[in-house]
Amino acid sequence: MKKKIKYKGQFRIYIMWPLYSAILLLVLDIVLLTQNLTCAAIGAVFTLAYGVFAIVFLFRKQSMLTKSMVEFASDYAQVQKTLLDDFKVPYGMLDENGKIIWLNREFKKLLHKDNAYRKNIISIFPDVNESLFDTDEDEFFANIVYDGRDYRADFKRLAIGPLMEENTLLKMKNAPSLIALYLFDETDMNHYLQELHDEQLVVGLIYIDNYDEALESIDELRRSLLAGLVERKISKYITNGNGIVKKLEKDKYFLVFRYKYLEDLRTDKFSILEDVKGTDIGNAMAVTLSIGIATGYNDFNSNYEMARAAIDLALGRGGDQAVIKEGEQTTFFGGKSTTVEKNTRVKARVKAHALRELIEVADNVIIMGHKISDADALGAAVGIYRAAKALNKHANIVLNDVTRSLRPTVETFEGVVEYEEDLFVKNNEVMQYVSDNTLLVVVDVNRPGYTECPELVDRCKTIVVLDHHRQSGDTIDHAVLSYIEPYASSTCEMVAEILQYIGDNVKLKAAEANAIYAGIIVDTNNFTNKAGVRTFEAAAFIRRNGADIVKVRKLLRNDMNEYKARAEAVRHAEVYRDSFALAVCPSANLESPTIVGAQAANELLNITGVKASIVFTYFNDEVYLSARSIDEVNVQLIMEKLGGGGHMTIAGAQLKDMTVEEAIDLVKSTLDNMIQEGEI
Repeated sequence: MKKKIKYKGQFRIYIMWPLYSAILLLVLDIVLLTQNLTCAAIGAVFTLAYGVFAIVFLFRKQSMLTKSMVEFASDYAQVQKTLLDDFKVPYGMLDENGKIIWLNREFKKLLHKDNAYRKNIISIFPDVNESLFDTDEDEFFANIVYDGRDYRADFKRLAIGPLMEENTLLKMKNAPSLIALYLFDETDMNHYLQELHDEQLVVGLIYIDNYDEALESIDELRRSLLAGLVERKISKYITNGNGIVKKLEKDKYFLVFRYKYLEDLRTDKFSILEDVKGTDIGNAMAVTLSIGIATGYNDFNSNYEMARAAIDLALGRGGDQAVIKEGEQTTFFGGKSTTVEKNTRVKARVKAHALRELIEVADNVIIMGHKISDADALGAAVGIYRAAKALNKHANIVLNDVTRSLRPTVETFEGVVEYEEDLFVKNNEVMQYVSDNTLLVVVDVNRPGYTECPELVDRCKTIVVLDHHRQSGDTIDHAVLSYIEPYASSTCEMVAEILQYIGDNVKLKAAEANAIYAGIIVDTNNFTNKAGVRTFEAAAFIRRNGADIVKVRKLLRNDMNEYKARAEAVRHAEVYRDSFALAVCPSANLESPTIVGAQAANELLNITGVKASIVFTYFNDEVYLSARSIDEVNVQLIMEKLGGGGHMTIAGAQLKDMTVEEAIDLVKSTLDNMIQEGEI
């Protein structure tokens, strides 16, 4: 297309000035004509001569002016081109599609070839994606690697049209657009940043979970040998990464090492856990470790405090695992072994006394369990209610939906003179009982989003958490008292122990004893799951306080529809990978389908060869997962991958915006990945 070139702007005014002067002289002649004819004639001759000269000069010298102007522009452009060519940063011009138009000397030197400008930039740098040029942004970038070095490629669109409009000499239509490319070598900077990252301080704590119990399981002559072997393995494991290990107590270690070694530990999946557990010199009980590690916080003290939080989380999840806290991210490793029950009740006594002090100074007590409450949550809440009443405090239990499985137990409290009408309250009623000095006791759950009323967790200043589920990253972190024991079979077991130490005047009534006993029965599956010595001791205490086994059995009976649904789930169960029983529990015509799903999961464990069972129940537009195992598989790890939690043998999760079929496929792929990674 032919380009039309003409003068404009200040240059046009300069060129046309002789003509403008001739017009002024003509006006002067007209004025003189009115005054003196002779003067006007002389002026006219002079004006005519000046006009002819200006016109001849303008038209005859125009080509010479244009030539001089072009030569000046050419020389000026040559200077610019030379400057760009000598520019020490690789610089080039591309067309709209990324094809190279021109490269400076530094860019050609980088590419080691002079004819590289004929290629497309994508063929030279594979890290530059073709879709990068489709953006509407005027400036964009890409990180590339070329010839073993790291570069940042900055692209900037140059629209020639607007540039030509600003130019005061020439005017050009249909001008193309170009892309300027700058390459910045960031190899050294990235190297030093990586070194700085690798040299970050990592603080850790290692606790031996069962130091005393393990030593007691071996004869006295070998105890020092066992302790020495464990300490040597811990020291060697950390010092291999140029770390420092300091023994704080007989079963506690403080360690410091570089971040670079932490990456090795992640890859190694903290093999020290299995290594120490495999120490066998005749000890009947395997030694297990809990590891808490923190890094990436503002200062050394913050790292240490977060390491303490990490070790508390590891212990709260049952031990035998490592927890890494890095910023907002929490990572778990290990946790495959069954939690060992501790025979000592010292911790229960200490927690009971602390709870008593908090109740005594509170104005009132509100007790809350988890959503879709079960027998364990209700029984534990009733036990804390009795403790509060014994200390002359008003107490309420938050209970929104009374399921069919809980209704018989709840009915034993309703309409009874001994219990207030507001014993059980709902979400929309409980806020009127909240004050600045209200004590909130959360039972059978430690995740705020899973409670009956999450708003209460934010509203109440004093919170106590009692739970037997393993902790996850999402916990009630501002509780003034947290008693979480994964070894316990149920929260009702923990509450029964607390009631024995909280005060001498705590006397359970028959209905309350039945509710607590029912919670133990349900969570232990009739004392067949996680029932330890302390479980039976707690059950004996409840029995002495008036629990009636026959009445409890009647409270826990199912109706015919629930029994059929449970049988239907078991009948259509699928055994995946010869170890995992997967079943779908029908929810039609069931008031508490999730409870039935949990019962079906327990039933599936009675099948030979089944290591774990997972039952899917579609309820309230969500898929509820109930996972159970005996001792070979940690179902908590599986459910955590799906956003849930629990503990080793009993866990669950909730999946939103998903069908049952999609949930089954997701669980199968999760199992496949965990088996491939060695997590199962």
